[in-house]
Amino acid sequence: MGILSPEHLLPLGLLVVVAAALCIAARRAPGRWTPVVAATIALGIVVSELSWQPYVLANHSWSAASSLPVQLCDVGGFVAAVALLWRQALLVEITYFWGLGGTLQALLTPDLRDHFPSFPYLQFYVTHDLVVLAALFLIIGLRLEPRAGAVRRIFLLTLAFAAVIGLIDLVTGGNYLYLRQVPAQGSLLSVMGRWPWYIAVGALLALIVLTILDVPFRFSSRRRTA
Repeated sequence: MGILSPEHLLPLGLLVVVAAALCIAARRAPGRWTPVVAATIALGIVVSELSWQPYVLANHSWSAASSLPVQLCDVGGFVAAVALLWRQALLVEITYFWGLGGTLQALLTPDLRDHFPSFPYLQFYVTHDLVVLAALFLIIGLRLEPRAGAVRRIFLLTLAFAAVIGLIDLVTGGNYLYLRQVPAQGSLLSVMGRWPWYIAVGALLALIVLTILDVPFRFSSRRRTA
């Protein structure tokens, strides 16, 4: 799928429009409607995530090596759903940093061979759009900013998560989190070198991205305390 094709640009455009509308409305006219919207987004994420399992089972293509919901975007999606409902600070931080640092990158450079209106295409874009929408709605719309030290917390948590996924890859023979093989051309990982060097490059890039995502909030906190 070309990254400039209409079937790629349309879901991105829809995400931008919906996210802008909801965030502006939440900041200008907060009220009892915001928990309803948050719960609706959370429900959409969970339903979309879980829908993959019956699909691969029905198509006799389920395998422990490729069908477990343990990719960063999958786990981040479930975390986002919980964060939308309970607004716990660490869950919000994970949703923001993983959503904009990981899921958004997957949206911009999708490792997807299916086309509209196939189920894999729809499931991919619905899930990823909703996770990014959740991150933006929580942080911008509901003003739930990451706390000081969030970069360190999320980076260490991400490394621990990658270690667990590495064990799952070892047991299942899978390539979750792309720890054993670089994805198809077009993904950002495909320009980071050969295995295992691209894992180290990816970790460094992750730290840089987390820091960049945190910068606006550190500036705003300094202004408030000045």
